Amino acid sequence: MSTFALAFGTATKNRQQKIIEVFYPYPLLSPSADLVAVLGAIVGYQGGNETLEISPQVAEQLGAAFNGADEINNADFAVAATKSTQSLVLTILATDEAPQNVAQGFLKLQLISHRLVQPHGLILDGIFSVLHNIAWTNKGPIDLPELAERQIEARLKGEVISVDCVDKFPKMVDYIVPEGVRIADTSRVRLGAYVGKGTTVMHEGFINFNAGTIGVSMVEGRISSGVMVGEGSDIGGGASIMGTLSGGGKVVVTIGENSLLGANSGLGFPLGNRCTIESGLYVTAGSKVKLLDKSGAQIEIVKARDLANQNDLLFRRNSITGQIECLANKSAVELNTMLHSN
Repeated sequence: MSTFALAFGTATKNRQQKIIEVFYPYPLLSPSADLVAVLGAIVGYQGGNETLEISPQVAEQLGAAFNGADEINNADFAVAATKSTQSLVLTILATDEAPQNVAQGFLKLQLISHRLVQPHGLILDGIFSVLHNIAWTNKGPIDLPELAERQIEARLKGEVISVDCVDKFPKMVDYIVPEGVRIADTSRVRLGAYVGKGTTVMHEGFINFNAGTIGVSMVEGRISSGVMVGEGSDIGGGASIMGTLSGGGKVVVTIGENSLLGANSGLGFPLGNRCTIESGLYVTAGSKVKLLDKSGAQIEIVKARDLANQNDLLFRRNSITGQIECLANKSAVELNTMLHSN
């Protein structure tokens, strides 16, 4: 029987010895049945979705098992972990189900950020109730009820604990920096983001968890949770895309390939390939749009959702009447290839 995912990592606990976050450097999707059987025999795995705490001695055995399965990265990490003072955990997910604890939630987020699974490819229902707010600091993650005391302790030693953010989700780059990306402000890409190879995220760009870019893209606006942006598409400065949280709305907002959201524009329905929304124009699914033919004559007025996933469209606002207009855009805006080179 196949296993959905497996990962070995280090965990941070609070003073009540509850796990508050887990780092998995080399998570495995669909590990071999032989590897699962060997690891399971070592740790006493009984099946199902389970997180098991591992002693340094057992970690050494896991290292040998990983090495025997030609999982060299995990083997080396397991050997190094035998000298770690951090708690060690092995999480095995037999099936893709809603995460039941912090360790499972963090594994799923890291599967996405490692580009092993694309957004909407995992069940993340209930992850907000599983995770809780953590102070992400220069001294590592600190459970929020313990922060004030830890800050006082540090000050008495002449030290300072700098708090980067207070959130359920840490920044992605503290766990994984995917190959071929450029991120100007790392705090604006959350763990669980899928950042495609060739993507540049500028200082005001933002990518939420369970969202991201397929490949080459320039992100200067906001990619909200649940949104995927296709190869070669750009999100202009200040642009916004309506999100779809796991278990939320029925319509998944996406952007196709080689499309452009102009600066300070917005999108609330699935956009096709080679489409453009002009700067400053926010088009929601219910926006009334005047369809124009090549001569500029009106064809009909429709809601934007009726144009979902259609290609080669240009959305603009008539500067005299204020009416949103849409016309065929066969000569779609040619995006700057120099900007796409990171």
